[in-house]
Parts: sequence; structure tokens; C-alpha cells
Amino acid sequence: MLDYKLLEALAAVIDQSGFERAAQHLGLTQSAVSQRIKLLEARLGQPVLVRSPKLAPTPMGRRLLNHVLQVRLLERDLLDRVPALGEGEQRLRLAINADSLATWWSEGIGDFCHERRVLLDLVVEDQEVALKRMRDGEVAGCICDSPRPVQGARAFPLGSMRYRALASPDYIARYFPAGLTREALMKAPAIVYGPDDRLQHRYLAMHGVNEPFPHHLCPSSEGFVRMALAGLGYGMIPERQAERELREGALIDLDAGHHLQSGQLVELDPSHYIDVPLYWHHWRHGGETLEALTHHLLRIGNDWLAPVPT
Repeated sequence: MLDYKLLEALAAVIDQSGFERAAQHLGLTQSAVSQRIKLLEARLGQPVLVRSPKLAPTPMGRRLLNHVLQVRLLERDLLDRVPALGEGEQRLRLAINADSLATWWSEGIGDFCHERRVLLDLVVEDQEVALKRMRDGEVAGCICDSPRPVQGARAFPLGSMRYRALASPDYIARYFPAGLTREALMKAPAIVYGPDDRLQHRYLAMHGVNEPFPHHLCPSSEGFVRMALAGLGYGMIPERQAERELREGALIDLDAGHHLQSGQLVELDPSHYIDVPLYWHHWRHGGETLEALTHHLLRIGNDWLAPVPT
């Protein structure tokens, strides 16, 4: 018989990224949390956590975390049917890429959270690595660029985000006085979201550049745009984010065909852009809330995202 106090301790350690914060979250001492993890490992006869170099679940720990997540979701479904058993909001832990969070996610999900009394616990990851959070049992769902679900999960296409290479006019005049040449691209500083972000590499490969290139790292969608505005580099910026900035402050001028024209940021090469498909993944037995969220995301995806290329 599973002891859910022990499993909740494991989930808290991973969710809170450590024993001390897990203890605060559970209202226990750090020693008590540590004892629960040791007892769980003793009963299983194997470790559930890797302590170094970075705290992480073992394969067995991931299986247990997946189970805890699904039990939580199913418990919420039961509470909806039998309110006398408890009340309150449901917390959903999801992994989402920063550009979705900075563009369509908040506006698209607001009504759903209000109507369903859902509180979000968002883990921000690049779209290429968000699926690892599900595989590790840390989240109930994620948005990523992979169409293939992990075992026990389902995946649905939401749409695609178009990225364009943008920079300030002064930056372009400084680094591309003779136009967009391969030699200039190899020397011009770029802006990259993080070490897992490969959009810039893909764009440079389109122009025949496969060597290392100078770049800033900026793990913030808003900061990314601000750095481009300041002339620190050029970067792959979502077209929808450019459109939003136009509405709010005339950052970029877009014509009806979505070709970037003059403004505080301009496009390096309108003929080259990158479409990134986005897929919604969730656990197959995650309960009614995840099913309802899936239907909601598939519905709003048509409004906020372009079709996934076939």
C-alpha cells in the first residue's frame, strides 16, 4: 500500500527545488522531510533522488512523481463532484516556453482559469526541452515543439509561431554596411535566449553559417526585445510579439502582408524566417481538468497561432 505522505514529500522536494523549501511548503522540519524520503527509499529498496551534482529524481522517482501528479488531478475531479469532501482552487503545474508566455498564453487562458478555479504553477522552459519536465514527472502538461508524446501522455498540435530576425537600424548600419553577407553574420553579435535555444543557429544555417558566432544570452522574452532595441544584437523575435509592441508603442511597422518595414526595429532579411510548431502534451489519465484544458487550448490555438506546417 502506498504511503502518500512519503510521496508528497518527494513531490515537494522536486517542486520546491530542495529540502528546506519543501519543509516550509509542507509545514514540517527539514529533518522530517529528509526522514520521509529515506523511509520511502528504504521501502522501495532503491533511491528516488539524485542529490548531486544537481537534485533530480531517479527513474523510480520519476515514476512516483507521475503517479502523484495524476492522483492530484483525479482527486480534484472527485472534489468537483462531491464538494463536501473539500473546497478550493486546483493547482496545475505546467511547462511553457517563454515566448508563448510573453504573447498569447495569458490572454488565451484567463477565462479557463477563472471558470475552473485553476491556479497555475508555470515552469518556463525553451520549447525544445519542456518535454523533459514531463518525462521527469515534474509537470502535468507542457507546450513544446515535439509531436511525439512521452509514454502515458497524449500530444496535440496547437499551431506555430513565426520568428523573424530583427535589429535596430543603427545596429544594421554598424554591422551590415554592405548588406547581409556570410562574413558579416559571422562577426555580428546575436542575442540568444539560452543555451538550449537553437533558433539563431537555424537562421544562420539558412545563410551558410555553421561556425560559432558571437552572441549574448538573455533568458527573458521582454529583455530580449529591449536588448535588440538598444542595438546590442539581432535576434529571432516572434512575429506576434512584434505585432503586440506595434499596438502598444509603435515598436515595429507591419504591413498587411506581415513584412517588417521601417521602425525602431527592422528585419535583416524578410525572405527568411522560422516557423516553430507548438504541441500541447498532457498525461493520458490526468482527469477532467486536463481534458477541459486541452479542448480550450485547441480552440484558442486557431485564434492565436498559425497552422502547423504539414
